[in-house]
Order: sequence, then structure tokens, then C-alpha cells
Amino acid sequence: MDAQEVAAIVGETRRRAGRPVVVGVSGFGGSGKSTVARWLESEVEGAVRMRGDDFLDPSRSHRRSSDWDGVERERLARDVLVPFRERRDSTFRRYDWALRALGEPEPVPRGDVMIVDLIGLFHPATAPALDLRIWCDVDLATATTRGRARDAEIGRDHEQLWQEIWVPNERDFVERFDPRSMADVRFTGSVPGVPKTGA
Repeated sequence: MDAQEVAAIVGETRRRAGRPVVVGVSGFGGSGKSTVARWLESEVEGAVRMRGDDFLDPSRSHRRSSDWDGVERERLARDVLVPFRERRDSTFRRYDWALRALGEPEPVPRGDVMIVDLIGLFHPATAPALDLRIWCDVDLATATTRGRARDAEIGRDHEQLWQEIWVPNERDFVERFDPRSMADVRFTGSVPGVPKTGA
């Protein structure tokens, strides 16, 4: 399935729902989630993006966990995804990576489609708030290679984290929740004009 077909499915999901919808984009670290989400935001009319990294607690995401404990799924669903779908006014707080604390409250954006990209997103805590699930279908070894290369390119030394924390966390999460099987769409293509590098 190519990127344009995925965009068409997103649009059809919105038309059928008759209300704002939430599209979850997930996959392993380095699989291209953010790249796909950014492209969909630009391609789908009325789309807004919620960056998954704004709902990561680094103190927890940098330690071993069988369910990606550092992903604050409950807060994401409660404060952002459900109010967006219901067209309710709500505020949320992004994680400020510079301050290493939650930032100031800000309003949940309005739109027809919210695209959220995040590791560990296809989980029972968020499943009821997702109208369409897109899995970036890249195997763990390939995604990890891409993620490490991306980190090296921007000067981040995360080699120990990849080896000792993130890859084992991914394996455990797959074993517990099988997120690939929860996907409505398994995306194996590339985004137009963007090489397959990972995000």
C-alpha cells in the first residue's frame, strides 16, 4: 500500500465517522512514524498532528519496561484524544524536554483529523480513542539500524539505550500486545520525496 492510498483511507475514515477522528501511527523506534505523521498532516485536509514525544516521560522511557511505561497513554487519551473526537474544549501539557518537566497548559487543537505518532501506542489504554491504526511495518532490526543512524547524525549518543533498554522494551511490548495485529493499515511504502531513514 502506497502513501497516497493511506491518505485516502484516512479521508474515508473521517467521512464515515461524521465527526473528528484520531489516527494513530505506531511502529518500532526508527520505523518512520514521525515522517509518516508529518506527511499525512500536510496531505489530509483538516488534519493536525500531536507529537508523541510530548507524552514521553524520559525518566521512565529510559528504563526497562514490558509495556513502555514511559509512554503516558492515559494522559494522552484523557486530555487530548477523547476531547478532540468529542469537540470538547480541553487543555493539555506537553513534556518540556529542556526543562524536564511538563509545560504550561495549552488548548487541544481543533480539526477534522488528529494524527498522533508514538511508540507503544497500540495498547488497551488508548485503543478506544483511536479510529484508525497505521503500523509502520518495518522489522525491528531494520528500524533499530535506522534509529541509531538518525541519532548519530544529530549527535545523540544513545547506543547503550538502544541495546540495553529500547530494543528489549520493543520485544517485550510485541510479546505482550502484538501491536502489528492491532493495525488497520500496515504501511510498508515510503513517503513521497522522503528517503526511508526512520523516525
